[in-house]
Amino acid sequence: MPELPDLTVVAEAFHAALAGRRIEAASAPAPLAVRGTPADLIALVGQRVLEIRQRGKFLLIELDVDRVVANPMLSGRFQLAAPAARLPGKTAVVVRFGARPDRPSDAAAWTMGAAWLPGDADPSEIRFRDPTQMGKVYLIPAGLQRPIPGLGPDEIGPDADDPDLDLIAWRDRIRRHTGELKALLRNQAFIAGLGNAYSDEVLHAARLLPMRKRASLAAEEIDDLYRATRDVIAAALPVLRHRVPPLFETQVRDFLAVHLRGGQPCPRCGRRISEIKAGGSVTSFCRGCQV
Repeated sequence: MPELPDLTVVAEAFHAALAGRRIEAASAPAPLAVRGTPADLIALVGQRVLEIRQRGKFLLIELDVDRVVANPMLSGRFQLAAPAARLPGKTAVVVRFGARPDRPSDAAAWTMGAAWLPGDADPSEIRFRDPTQMGKVYLIPAGLQRPIPGLGPDEIGPDADDPDLDLIAWRDRIRRHTGELKALLRNQAFIAGLGNAYSDEVLHAARLLPMRKRASLAAEEIDDLYRATRDVIAAALPVLRHRVPPLFETQVRDFLAVHLRGGQPCPRCGRRISEIKAGGSVTSFCRGCQV
Protein backbone atom coordinates (compact mmCIF):
# COMPACT_ATOMS: atom_id res chain seq x y z
CA MET A 1 0.00 0.00 0.00
CA PRO A 2 1.43 3.43 -0.88
CA GLU A 3 2.22 5.35 2.30
CA LEU A 4 3.13 8.95 3.06
CA PRO A 5 6.72 8.85 1.74
CA ASP A 6 5.63 7.08 -1.47
CA LEU A 7 2.82 9.54 -2.16
CA THR A 8 4.90 12.58 -1.22
CA VAL A 9 7.34 11.76 -4.00
CA VAL A 10 4.51 11.13 -6.49
CA ALA A 11 2.80 14.39 -5.54
CA GLU A 12 6.01 16.44 -5.79
CA ALA A 13 6.88 14.94 -9.16
CA PHE A 14 3.41 15.28 -10.63
CA HIS A 15 3.09 18.87 -9.41
CA ALA A 16 6.40 19.73 -11.08
CA ALA A 17 5.31 17.98 -14.29
CA LEU A 18 1.68 19.09 -14.54
CA ALA A 19 0.90 22.27 -12.58
CA GLY A 20 -0.25 25.00 -14.96
CA ARG A 21 -1.44 22.57 -17.63
CA ARG A 22 -5.07 22.24 -18.74
CA ILE A 23 -6.86 18.93 -18.98
CA GLU A 24 -7.47 17.92 -22.59
CA ALA A 25 -9.23 14.62 -22.02
CA ALA A 26 -10.39 12.36 -19.17
CA SER A 27 -11.61 8.79 -19.42
CA ALA A 28 -12.37 5.86 -17.12
CA PRO A 29 -11.61 2.49 -18.75
CA ALA A 30 -12.62 0.87 -15.44
CA PRO A 31 -15.47 3.11 -14.25
CA LEU A 32 -16.00 1.21 -10.98
CA ALA A 33 -12.94 3.06 -9.65
CA VAL A 34 -14.59 6.44 -10.16
CA ARG A 35 -16.82 8.08 -7.57
CA GLY A 36 -18.63 10.66 -9.66
CA THR A 37 -20.83 10.87 -12.72
CA PRO A 38 -19.81 10.75 -16.41
CA ALA A 39 -20.76 14.41 -16.54
CA ASP A 40 -18.34 15.15 -13.68
CA LEU A 41 -15.56 13.45 -15.65
CA ILE A 42 -16.32 15.36 -18.85
CA ALA A 43 -16.42 18.63 -16.89
CA LEU A 44 -12.74 18.24 -16.02
CA VAL A 45 -11.77 18.99 -19.62
CA GLY A 46 -10.47 22.54 -19.96
CA GLN A 47 -9.69 22.98 -16.29
CA ARG A 48 -6.18 24.01 -15.23
CA VAL A 49 -4.11 22.23 -12.59
CA LEU A 50 -3.34 24.52 -9.66
CA GLU A 51 -1.68 22.06 -7.30
CA ILE A 52 -1.01 18.37 -6.78
CA ARG A 53 -0.29 17.34 -3.22
CA GLN A 54 -0.36 14.47 -0.78
CA ARG A 55 -2.58 14.25 2.30
CA GLY A 56 -2.24 11.12 4.41
CA LYS A 57 -2.66 8.22 1.98
CA PHE A 58 -4.48 10.35 -0.60
CA LEU A 59 -3.32 12.21 -3.73
CA LEU A 60 -5.13 15.53 -4.20
CA ILE A 61 -5.37 17.32 -7.54
CA GLU A 62 -6.64 20.87 -7.14
CA LEU A 63 -8.06 22.38 -10.33
CA ASP A 64 -9.19 25.93 -10.97
CA VAL A 65 -12.81 24.82 -10.58
CA ASP A 66 -13.13 21.24 -9.38
CA ARG A 67 -11.07 18.78 -7.36
CA VAL A 68 -9.92 15.18 -7.90
CA VAL A 69 -8.92 12.97 -4.97
CA ALA A 70 -7.36 9.53 -5.42
CA ASN A 71 -7.10 6.88 -2.72
CA PRO A 72 -4.89 4.09 -4.10
CA MET A 73 -5.74 1.72 -1.23
CA LEU A 74 -3.84 -1.57 -1.38
CA SER A 75 -2.66 -1.87 -4.97
CA GLY A 76 -3.48 1.38 -6.79
CA ARG A 77 -0.53 2.94 -8.61
CA PHE A 78 0.10 6.09 -10.65
CA GLN A 79 1.95 6.46 -13.93
CA LEU A 80 3.22 9.62 -15.62
CA ALA A 81 3.51 8.95 -19.35
CA ALA A 82 3.35 10.41 -22.83
CA PRO A 83 -0.06 9.85 -24.45
CA ALA A 84 1.52 7.58 -27.08
CA ALA A 85 2.98 5.21 -24.45
CA ARG A 86 1.34 1.81 -24.07
CA LEU A 87 -1.53 1.80 -21.59
CA PRO A 88 -0.86 -0.63 -18.72
CA GLY A 89 -3.32 -3.39 -17.99
CA LYS A 90 -6.00 -2.73 -15.35
CA THR A 91 -5.83 1.03 -15.99
CA ALA A 92 -8.87 2.58 -14.37
CA VAL A 93 -8.56 6.32 -15.08
CA VAL A 94 -6.60 8.34 -17.66
CA VAL A 95 -6.27 12.13 -17.60
CA ARG A 96 -4.42 13.89 -20.45
CA PHE A 97 -2.84 17.30 -20.00
CA GLY A 98 -1.76 19.80 -22.64
CA ALA A 99 1.11 22.29 -22.89
CA ARG A 100 1.78 25.04 -20.36
CA PRO A 101 3.56 28.40 -20.41
CA ASP A 102 6.32 27.44 -17.97
CA ARG A 103 7.31 25.30 -14.99
CA PRO A 104 5.64 26.15 -11.65
CA SER A 105 7.73 28.36 -9.38
CA ASP A 106 6.88 26.23 -6.34
CA ALA A 107 8.09 22.91 -7.78
CA ALA A 108 10.21 20.82 -5.42
CA ALA A 109 13.91 21.56 -5.84
CA TRP A 110 14.81 17.92 -6.44
CA THR A 111 12.72 17.87 -9.63
CA MET A 112 14.72 20.69 -11.23
CA GLY A 113 16.09 19.57 -14.59
CA ALA A 114 14.97 15.95 -14.12
CA ALA A 115 15.19 13.90 -17.31
CA TRP A 116 11.75 12.37 -16.72
CA LEU A 117 9.97 15.75 -16.69
CA PRO A 118 7.89 16.26 -19.85
CA GLY A 119 8.71 19.38 -21.78
CA ASP A 120 6.34 22.28 -21.20
CA ALA A 121 5.17 22.05 -24.81
CA ASP A 122 4.63 18.28 -24.64
CA PRO A 123 1.32 16.70 -23.60
CA SER A 124 1.38 14.23 -20.73
CA GLU A 125 -0.93 11.82 -18.93
CA ILE A 126 -1.63 10.54 -15.45
CA ARG A 127 -2.78 6.93 -15.51
CA PHE A 128 -4.24 5.29 -12.40
CA ARG A 129 -4.22 1.50 -12.42
CA ASP A 130 -5.39 -0.95 -9.80
CA PRO A 131 -5.33 -4.73 -10.34
CA THR A 132 -7.59 -5.38 -7.34
CA GLN A 133 -10.00 -2.52 -8.14
CA MET A 134 -9.99 -1.43 -4.50
CA GLY A 135 -8.65 2.08 -5.09
CA LYS A 136 -10.99 4.96 -5.78
CA VAL A 137 -10.86 8.27 -7.67
CA TYR A 138 -13.29 10.86 -6.34
CA LEU A 139 -14.52 13.68 -8.59
CA ILE A 140 -15.57 16.69 -6.53
CA PRO A 141 -17.32 19.41 -8.55
CA ALA A 142 -17.16 22.91 -7.12
CA GLY A 143 -19.87 23.50 -4.53
CA LEU A 144 -20.64 19.80 -4.06
CA GLN A 145 -19.99 18.22 -0.66
CA ARG A 146 -19.31 14.66 -1.81
CA PRO A 147 -18.00 12.66 1.18
CA ILE A 148 -14.63 10.95 0.82
CA PRO A 149 -14.20 8.03 3.23
CA GLY A 150 -11.07 8.54 5.28
CA LEU A 151 -10.88 12.31 4.73
CA GLY A 152 -13.58 13.37 7.16
CA PRO A 153 -12.50 15.74 9.94
CA ASP A 154 -12.85 12.97 12.55
CA GLU A 155 -11.16 10.36 10.35
CA ILE A 156 -7.79 11.92 9.60
CA GLY A 157 -5.24 13.52 11.88
CA PRO A 158 -2.23 15.63 10.90
CA ASP A 159 0.25 14.09 8.49
CA ALA A 160 3.03 12.26 10.30
CA ASP A 161 5.54 14.83 8.99
CA ASP A 162 3.32 17.90 9.36
CA PRO A 163 5.52 20.81 10.56
CA ASP A 164 2.74 21.81 12.98
CA LEU A 165 2.85 18.39 14.64
CA ASP A 166 5.51 19.33 17.14
CA LEU A 167 6.45 17.32 20.22
CA ILE A 168 3.91 19.11 22.41
CA ALA A 169 1.09 18.36 19.96
CA TRP A 170 2.28 14.75 19.67
CA ARG A 171 2.16 14.25 23.43
CA ASP A 172 -1.34 15.70 23.55
CA ARG A 173 -2.65 13.55 20.69
CA ILE A 174 -1.13 10.27 21.86
CA ARG A 175 -2.80 10.57 25.28
CA ARG A 176 -6.20 10.22 23.59
CA HIS A 177 -5.42 6.80 22.12
CA THR A 178 -4.99 3.34 23.56
CA GLY A 179 -4.08 -0.08 22.22
CA GLU A 180 -0.95 -1.57 20.66
CA LEU A 181 1.68 0.70 19.18
CA LYS A 182 1.58 -0.63 15.63
CA ALA A 183 -2.18 -0.21 15.46
CA LEU A 184 -1.78 3.28 16.90
CA LEU A 185 0.71 4.34 14.23
CA ARG A 186 -1.59 2.96 11.52
CA ASN A 187 -4.60 4.78 12.97
CA GLN A 188 -5.15 7.63 10.50
CA ALA A 189 -7.18 9.57 13.08
CA PHE A 190 -4.04 9.75 15.25
CA ILE A 191 -1.55 10.65 12.55
CA ALA A 192 -2.02 10.25 8.82
CA GLY A 193 0.11 8.54 6.23
CA LEU A 194 1.73 5.56 7.93
CA GLY A 195 0.77 2.00 7.04
CA ASN A 196 2.09 -1.49 7.56
CA ALA A 197 5.63 -0.95 6.27
CA TYR A 198 6.60 2.38 7.79
CA SER A 199 5.00 1.63 11.15
CA ASP A 200 7.41 -1.33 11.41
CA GLU A 201 10.29 0.99 10.57
CA VAL A 202 9.28 3.65 13.08
CA LEU A 203 8.93 1.14 15.91
CA HIS A 204 12.31 -0.38 15.12
CA ALA A 205 13.91 3.06 15.08
CA ALA A 206 12.27 3.83 18.43
CA ARG A 207 13.35 0.43 19.86
CA LEU A 208 9.74 -0.38 20.78
CA LEU A 209 7.90 -3.65 20.21
CA PRO A 210 4.82 -3.36 17.96
CA MET A 211 2.63 -5.17 20.51
CA ARG A 212 3.50 -2.81 23.37
CA LYS A 213 0.50 -0.93 24.74
CA ARG A 214 0.47 2.83 24.47
CA ALA A 215 -0.39 3.06 28.17
CA SER A 216 2.86 1.25 29.03
CA LEU A 217 5.08 3.91 27.51
CA ALA A 218 7.21 6.10 29.72
CA ALA A 219 7.35 9.80 28.92
CA GLU A 220 10.76 9.46 27.27
CA GLU A 221 9.49 6.57 25.11
CA ILE A 222 6.63 8.72 23.85
CA ASP A 223 9.18 11.33 22.84
CA ASP A 224 11.41 8.69 21.24
CA LEU A 225 8.46 7.48 19.17
CA TYR A 226 7.87 11.01 17.91
CA ARG A 227 11.51 11.48 16.92
CA ALA A 228 11.61 8.07 15.25
CA THR A 229 8.51 8.90 13.21
CA ARG A 230 10.03 12.09 11.89
CA ASP A 231 13.47 10.55 11.32
CA VAL A 232 12.19 7.52 9.39
CA ILE A 233 10.15 9.66 7.01
CA ALA A 234 12.98 12.16 6.56
CA ALA A 235 15.42 9.36 5.75
CA ALA A 236 13.08 7.64 3.28
CA LEU A 237 12.27 10.67 1.14
CA PRO A 238 15.69 11.26 -0.48
CA VAL A 239 15.99 7.55 -1.24
CA LEU A 240 12.60 7.50 -2.96
CA ARG A 241 13.20 10.76 -4.81
CA HIS A 242 16.34 9.23 -6.27
CA ARG A 243 15.07 5.73 -7.02
CA VAL A 244 11.36 5.98 -7.89
CA PRO A 245 11.25 8.24 -10.99
CA PRO A 246 10.42 7.75 -13.76
CA LEU A 247 8.53 4.55 -12.82
CA PHE A 248 6.20 6.11 -10.33
CA GLU A 249 4.07 2.97 -10.26
CA THR A 250 7.01 1.08 -8.72
CA GLN A 251 7.07 0.77 -4.94
CA VAL A 252 10.61 0.84 -3.54
CA ARG A 253 10.94 -0.82 -0.13
CA ASP A 254 14.17 -2.81 -0.29
CA PHE A 255 16.08 -0.18 1.70
CA LEU A 256 13.91 -0.53 4.81
CA ALA A 257 15.60 -1.85 7.93
CA VAL A 258 13.18 -4.54 9.14
CA HIS A 259 9.94 -4.63 7.17
CA LEU A 260 9.61 -7.96 5.28
CA ARG A 261 13.12 -8.96 6.38
CA GLY A 262 12.07 -11.84 8.61
CA GLY A 263 14.95 -14.24 9.29
CA GLN A 264 17.62 -11.73 8.33
CA PRO A 265 19.98 -10.16 10.89
CA CYS A 266 18.84 -6.95 12.52
CA PRO A 267 21.01 -4.10 11.17
CA ARG A 268 21.38 -2.72 14.70
CA CYS A 269 21.96 -5.71 17.00
CA GLY A 270 22.43 -8.65 14.62
CA ARG A 271 19.70 -10.83 16.08
CA ARG A 272 17.36 -12.54 13.61
CA ILE A 273 14.33 -10.39 12.69
CA SER A 274 10.97 -11.87 13.67
CA GLU A 275 7.76 -11.76 11.66
CA ILE A 276 4.13 -12.21 12.59
CA LYS A 277 1.42 -12.63 9.97
CA ALA A 278 -2.14 -11.73 10.89
CA GLY A 279 -5.12 -10.50 8.89
CA GLY A 280 -3.16 -10.40 5.64
CA SER A 281 -0.48 -8.12 7.10
CA VAL A 282 3.10 -8.85 8.10
CA THR A 283 4.68 -7.29 11.18
CA SER A 284 8.47 -7.35 11.23
CA PHE A 285 10.49 -6.54 14.36
CA CYS A 286 13.58 -7.42 16.37
CA ARG A 287 13.22 -9.15 19.74
CA GLY A 288 16.83 -8.26 20.52
CA CYS A 289 16.70 -4.48 20.55
CA GLN A 290 12.97 -3.63 20.60
CA VAL A 291 11.41 -3.76 24.05
